[in-house]
Amino acid sequence: MPTAVASITERVRERLRQGGVDLAARPEAAGTLVREEVRRYAERALAGDGPLLGDEPGTARQVLAQLTGYGPLQPLFDDPSVEEIWVKSPKRGGLPLDRWIGGPLSLHLDPQSAKSPREPR
Repeated sequence: MPTAVASITERVRERLRQGGVDLAARPEAAGTLVREEVRRYAERALAGDGPLLGDEPGTARQVLAQLTGYGPLQPLFDDPSVEEIWVKSPKRGGLPLDRWIGGPLSLHLDPQSAKSPREPR
């Protein structure tokens, strides 16, 4: 059975696809749809159709991170006290890294970029 975050995330993705919403052109659309779907989920849960949400704003943040951020890594990026994030293995908890962060991870290194760090290509 999918978690509340997974269910809400999939529902928002479906609405984005159906509506042909371009998040690059309308980044606020994701937040609007996430808030609507969290509210719908909470109302269905109150009616007995699924587990209750303990923290609606927190759930909305998690869903938004899945859609527009770096998934479970997003809180680390947002935390000013975190200076480094080390990925020691391509797997975590049995999930390949690309599934864990919500999409493929590409890193292009050549001798020049190794000497002079810059934004990924």
